[in-house]
Amino acid sequence: MQHLVDAFLDYLTVERGLATNTRSAYREDLAEFSRFVQDRKIEPIQSIQHQHITDFLLAQRKPGTTARGNPRATGLSVRSVARRLAAIRMFFRFLVREKFLTVDPTQNIDTPKLWRSLPNVLDYGEVERLLAAPKPDTKLGLRDRALFELMYSSGLRVSEVAKLTLNELNLEAGFLRTTGKGKKERIVPVGKTAADWLRRYLATDRPARAEVFLSTRGRALSTKTIWHLVKKYARGAGIQKNIKPHTLRHSFATHLLDNGGDLRVIQEMLGHADISTTQIYTHVDQGRLKDTHYRFHPRSGRR
Repeated sequence: MQHLVDAFLDYLTVERGLATNTRSAYREDLAEFSRFVQDRKIEPIQSIQHQHITDFLLAQRKPGTTARGNPRATGLSVRSVARRLAAIRMFFRFLVREKFLTVDPTQNIDTPKLWRSLPNVLDYGEVERLLAAPKPDTKLGLRDRALFELMYSSGLRVSEVAKLTLNELNLEAGFLRTTGKGKKERIVPVGKTAADWLRRYLATDRPARAEVFLSTRGRALSTKTIWHLVKKYARGAGIQKNIKPHTLRHSFATHLLDNGGDLRVIQEMLGHADISTTQIYTHVDQGRLKDTHYRFHPRSGRR
């Protein structure tokens, strides 16, 4: 197989003009794949099938050793695995074009960006504990309660809630306007509970600033500060999960879906350009179904 890899790399250099660093990266990726094939005694190269490549990509997500025999304590990121698939795909296309193979085994393999890890979500009890963690008898506690209530109620990104302005809020109508990724503007509902907490917070003595959520110095809260607040209150609420601001957004979408929300409507509220991004929450729901079946069905195979 090595002579075919060398021919492919020469093709990349001579005919495609690939940079030296890119060639080196492809060489490393294909060396990993070659070792995988050799370890499983898959030969000749015409014997490599779709499933072998999928197995290799999945193995790359787990701890192991590199092609040079060095230990790899953690699995590769989805981005790195996607690069490995790109190298393998180009290699097999080259082999088909040069008549070394008649069938490309990489056809119909989903790109690893679609394999993204399922988002970490809070269950209903954990949400209640997190929302109740700030003490509203203080000005900052009231701000933080309103902040968390809004994030869970409307599924805003941390960047969106940080830059939210008073002019973008319409609490009487129960909506807000925000601009998300790609400068795409959308209208998002604000639940009654969140609206009530926002009214209480906005009724406090505040500097004349356009932003809704302000620091002790009267400036707009930064995304970094919101990140630390979520972490701090999660610890105080005894939540063991690795909580981030985006966890509230994930929980917002998952709980809507749990209670019968339409996927297209959830897509619109989240501001996803592609429905496939929103569909990950259906996988979360399926995961919960499988977990429930495993735990409670008498023939699930549990011990």
